[in-house]
Amino acid sequence: MSSELAKESWQLSSLADDALGPYGAFPRLTNPAKQAVWDEYHARRTSRVPVTLGTNNRVFLLDGRFDADGLRYKQVFNDPALMLVTQLRWQYVLRMRHHVLCDHPTGLPEVWEVSPDFHNICEAAFFGAEIHYAASEVPDTRPFLSDDCKRAIFDVDIDHPLQHGFFEEKLAMWEAMSRLAAGKTFLGRPIRITPYATLGTDGPLTVAMNLRGAAILRDLKRDPDYAHQLFEFITVAALRRREAFRKHWGMPAPQEAWLADDSIALLGPAQYQEHVLPYHRQWYDTVDPDRTRTRCMHLCGDATRHFGTLRELCGVSAFDTGFPVDFAGLRAELGPDVEILGGVEVATLLHGRPAAVYRRARAILESGVLVGSRFVLREANNLPPGVPWANLAAMYKAALDCDVSAAG
Repeated sequence: MSSELAKESWQLSSLADDALGPYGAFPRLTNPAKQAVWDEYHARRTSRVPVTLGTNNRVFLLDGRFDADGLRYKQVFNDPALMLVTQLRWQYVLRMRHHVLCDHPTGLPEVWEVSPDFHNICEAAFFGAEIHYAASEVPDTRPFLSDDCKRAIFDVDIDHPLQHGFFEEKLAMWEAMSRLAAGKTFLGRPIRITPYATLGTDGPLTVAMNLRGAAILRDLKRDPDYAHQLFEFITVAALRRREAFRKHWGMPAPQEAWLADDSIALLGPAQYQEHVLPYHRQWYDTVDPDRTRTRCMHLCGDATRHFGTLRELCGVSAFDTGFPVDFAGLRAELGPDVEILGGVEVATLLHGRPAAVYRRARAILESGVLVGSRFVLREANNLPPGVPWANLAAMYKAALDCDVSAAG
């Protein structure tokens, strides 16, 4: 029996120059040269703006330019063999396509490193939410905590998160993937299944929205005691799960402390500080009690009115932004030492012309956000399937053309 998992039909040719449009005439950097860009950035010796792309396997599974052999998320999420193949093919697609257009490695790696991925449904599914599989989108969950059963969630065992329910099942999938990959190759390279662990959280308000829907916003006014009890429960559950995974794998504490909570874009500053900020502080102060780690925050949507508060009261020094974002105003408010990640809106990347993408990227880069050399250009936020290669080339070329010495 062959040890090779890849089929000949899955192999991709190199990305053709004529697919890159009017901004495709840039040097193809070697992997060491790309790594040097990141090394300089982290050393605060930036010679140019680094470019990253935030992707998950939907850019393979849901992109009609690739033949996914009819794979659907319901199959992938529940079959370890299909999850293994999907993750390998996604990584291959990135290295042959997307990574040509940013500062990440291209070509075949020495070893494929993949792990199961269940997107943003993990926390809600652990608490009992039903997973909904749409035909042309990533899976989601349905709110289930109606008014007459909203306290049922407090019966969930959060003290042993890996020993029952969703995370127990997915660790079993990890074990099955490891057995399937043992002694196998993909395109001639060995495969390593890296530990499956969800060490972060989508945030107390966002997870509460997943569980309760918009009713949680009504609770803030009509039943604030319940809302705060729920936020506390979600936060403690995330902290206990984090430590359970670290203990399971023998992991050291990560150097970065990440948190997300996209739904705070729905709140005004006073509402945020009263209802949700205490749990953000609880998260950061628990995972980084000595304040020795980089505190990072991911926030899609129009949430930048909260960034100053997060910097001052939570010590956040790195923001991964969505849209809309006033980059000039954000840099002026946060100062030169705070890292900001952001860039061209996904709608422009998906539907705009290359010239529009290039102009938008240049406008961002010339806004003043480069002061302090703490800016990384990326899509805003999470790359959808089907973005034209010419548009990604235009965004990358804008970074390559940018004179960082003029930023001050």
